[in-house]
Amino acid sequence: MSATTTGLSTAAVAGAGGVQPETRARPARRARGWWRWAVFAVLGLYFLVPLAASVWFTVRSRDGVTADAYASIPSAEGFAENFGRSLALGALTVVIALLLTVPTVVLVELRLPRLRPLVELLTLVPLLLPPIALVVGVRSVLAWAPEHFFGTPLAEAFFALQEPALPWILVLVYVVLALPFVYRALDAGVRGAQLRTLTEAARVLGASWPRVMLSVVLPVLRTSVLNAAFLTLALVLGEFTVANILGFETFPTWIVRIAGSQPRLSVAVSVLSLLLTWALLLLISALDRRRREEDPA
Repeated sequence: MSATTTGLSTAAVAGAGGVQPETRARPARRARGWWRWAVFAVLGLYFLVPLAASVWFTVRSRDGVTADAYASIPSAEGFAENFGRSLALGALTVVIALLLTVPTVVLVELRLPRLRPLVELLTLVPLLLPPIALVVGVRSVLAWAPEHFFGTPLAEAFFALQEPALPWILVLVYVVLALPFVYRALDAGVRGAQLRTLTEAARVLGASWPRVMLSVVLPVLRTSVLNAAFLTLALVLGEFTVANILGFETFPTWIVRIAGSQPRLSVAVSVLSLLLTWALLLLISALDRRRREEDPA
């Protein structure tokens, strides 16, 4: 009888707008999270153990621990030249990729939404096509055109694309390889922003389309643009296959070349490159978090 009365009184309190007693969490539910920490621990070891082994290889010597391998990087033969060349290739790739992709994403979002599946499919083609097949095709074209058009402006253009100091052909290939990442980053930013409303308001106020792109679209998509730029730069700084097959020396190919004669220097440069990439990714995350805090809506 007392239990029935207690149950009725509890139900009455809850029905009258009261708060039901807090239900204790089941121990089994709390224990379910252990496997998540186990997965994180395994992944952390998977990444950190090779990195720690590489760092130990670069600092270990007969006399103890030394940082000579890292101190000799700036003065290493070919480092400044090849690193600067890769940075220039990365900057050009970022500029061309953004000039091609930003207007396309905005046009699809505002004017041609029905073409979104087709554009997404086209941007996935570089992921479906193996890079080795792409670079073999590019090399065949570069070898074929000068033979058939020697002495013509077309042949001169092909020779200019293969200038060793700044091989523009690598920029064009890198733009194709970076297209899926650039498009996905920009498309995610466009979907999360009220771009149609903002652009229509700017047009009503009399702004031209170039002014809309510079004053409305780019500020709204600044985080997405930075994401795309950093991903593209990381791709260029780490790409080896295309440059090696086409016969150009860039930062990754230089690292492989010196690995035989200066293994510690090669590993030290690789470690710093990896840390630089991680720093860029952390910067992207921090900028995105800051944007969300400034604009919670």
